[in-house]
Amino acid sequence: MPPGERFTIFIVDDDAGVVRALSRLLRSHGYETQSFTSSEEFLERHDRSLPGCAVLDLSMPGLDGLELQQALACCGGPARPIVFLTGRGDVPSSVRAMKAGAVDFLIKPVDDDELLAAIAQAEKRDASSRRSSAELSSIQERLSRLTPREREVLGHVVAGRLNKQIAGDLGTVEKTIKVHRARMMKKMDVRSVADLARLAEKAGVSVPAARDQNTQRFILARRPTRSSPQNGR
Repeated sequence: MPPGERFTIFIVDDDAGVVRALSRLLRSHGYETQSFTSSEEFLERHDRSLPGCAVLDLSMPGLDGLELQQALACCGGPARPIVFLTGRGDVPSSVRAMKAGAVDFLIKPVDDDELLAAIAQAEKRDASSRRSSAELSSIQERLSRLTPREREVLGHVVAGRLNKQIAGDLGTVEKTIKVHRARMMKKMDVRSVADLARLAEKAGVSVPAARDQNTQRFILARRPTRSSPQNGR
């Protein structure tokens, strides 16, 4: 991982003693840490671009841990994995936190091994989330290179239509569709319809509806599968 992008643990707790103890523990196990004594300070100062997770106290003045979790969810970008700490067992809060995607919900004084295990799980989740986010950004960047007509052709190709059918749908000739299709496939950096369909699905590209039931049955029969990709030509 490039310098300055090491997995960082953001500790948010209004108890300065807890913050210091957690920071010492995690640094002793090779983690980078950044400490905050309020949710507001964390939201103002923390760098969302850094790989990492947040260790949040549940009960804090101002924004509490659950409210901070909601605020982070609204920020966009890769989801920040969260480990909650609380001084008391609170079943409704723990259920709410876990349903909202928390990695774990631990009771203070937290067991070192349990915390480190939760951190390790959060690190894996963060890496997976960032890979997915980077892949989606790459797909969206490729889609942005397409002309409006190439984007139309993409939707029809993913729907399983042949060049001749696409030409009829778009009111042009098959030769023109072949040109648009070749340029579109090159810009999307794919060689098969199966690969194109995978990218389109990840990016949420809409597929044009078939004009009639016969065409719909034809599309379903030709829709690419992982075991038998088709080029649709």
